[in-house]
Amino acid sequence: MSTLKRTPLFDSYAKYGGKTIDFGGWELPVQFSSIGLEHEAVRTKAGLFDVSHMGEVDVRGENALAYLQRVTTNDVSKLAAGQAQYSVLCYPDGGTVDDLLVYKYADDHYLLVINAGNIDKDYAWLSEHLIEGVTIENISPQTAQLAIQGPAAEGILQKLTDTDLSQIGVFRFQSDVLVDGVPALVSRTGYTGEDGFELYLAADQAVKLWDTLLAVGAEDGLVPCGLGARDTLRFEAKLPLYGQELSQTITPIEAGIGFAVKVDKEVPFIGQEVLKAQKENGAPRKLVGIEMIDRGIPRTHYPVYVGEELIGEVTTGTQSPTLKKNVGLALIKSEHAAVGTTLEVEIRGKRLKAEVVAAPFYKRPKN
Repeated sequence: MSTLKRTPLFDSYAKYGGKTIDFGGWELPVQFSSIGLEHEAVRTKAGLFDVSHMGEVDVRGENALAYLQRVTTNDVSKLAAGQAQYSVLCYPDGGTVDDLLVYKYADDHYLLVINAGNIDKDYAWLSEHLIEGVTIENISPQTAQLAIQGPAAEGILQKLTDTDLSQIGVFRFQSDVLVDGVPALVSRTGYTGEDGFELYLAADQAVKLWDTLLAVGAEDGLVPCGLGARDTLRFEAKLPLYGQELSQTITPIEAGIGFAVKVDKEVPFIGQEVLKAQKENGAPRKLVGIEMIDRGIPRTHYPVYVGEELIGEVTTGTQSPTLKKNVGLALIKSEHAAVGTTLEVEIRGKRLKAEVVAAPFYKRPKN
C-alpha cells in the first residue's frame, strides 16, 4: 500500500497514460505523453493540470484584513472583492515560510492558496499568529483544483459555462460559476506564463469535470499535463518554486519577487524590517538567469563559481523546451549578477562556462 497522498483524480491518471512520481509526499503524474509535447501544447494550444494537491485555507472574521496584513507581505487592503493577489509569508529574519495567493470574497472573508508540501507548516504558522476576531480552516481535503492553461484555454472553458469568461480579468475571479453544472471558483491565474484559469471545486466533482474538459477541449488541442511540463513552463517564465527559488533561507527580495513585498504598508508585517533594508540597500544575493556557453545542463544545487570563489548555486535548470538552450536560474552574490557576467557551473566535477542573461526566458506574446 502506498503511503503517499493522492488527489481525487488519482484513479483517472492511468486512463490518460499518466506516469506518477513522489512529489513532496504526493503520488502525482510527472507526464501523460511527454514533457516536451505537454509543454508545447500549453504554449500553443492548451493543457489541463490536476493541482488538487495544493492547499486552501479559509479565513473569516471582522479582523481578517488586519490579520492578513500582519502575516503577508503584500498589501491586502488594495484588494476589492473578486480580486486575487500574489503574496508571501515570511519569518522575522525575512526568510520565506511560503508564497501564496490571497483571494478576497468580502471584507471579512478570504481564501489563501498555499503550496502542497507546506500545508501543515503554513497552517501551524497561520494558527500561531491568529488574532481575536479571526477564524481559519484548512479546507484542502474537500477542495480540488484544476488548471487549464494556454492560448485556447478561455475558448475551451467557455463551452461549458454561461458566465462570460472574457469579463474575468487577470488576477480576478468569480466564485459562483457553473462549469458543466459544477459550482466552481474560476480564477484567471496560473503558473505557466500563459493565459488561463484555475478552478476550485468540491473534491467529489473533480473526476467528472476533468473528463468533460478533456473531451470538450480535444478538438482545440487540449491535453492532460503533468508536473514535468508545469515545472519547465513556470521555470521559463521565472515563476519561483518553493524549495528551490524560495525557502526558509531565501528572502522574496533575493528571489526577485519584491513586487509582492510592500514595505511601507500601514500595518507592519512579519519580516518587514529586514526586507525593507534589502529593498533599500540591495540584497546580498540575487536570482539571475544563466545560459550555458559550454555544453552541459545546469541542475538544482550545482555550485556556481567566479574564478575560485563559490558565489552561489543553481536553483533550477534544464534545456528550455521553448528556446532549445541549456539555461538555469541561479542564486548568486549580487556583485556578480550583472547581465553579461561570465560564470562557471560545476557539472559532474567539471567547471563549465556560463553567462548571466536576462530572465524570464519566456514572455507571452501580447495579443
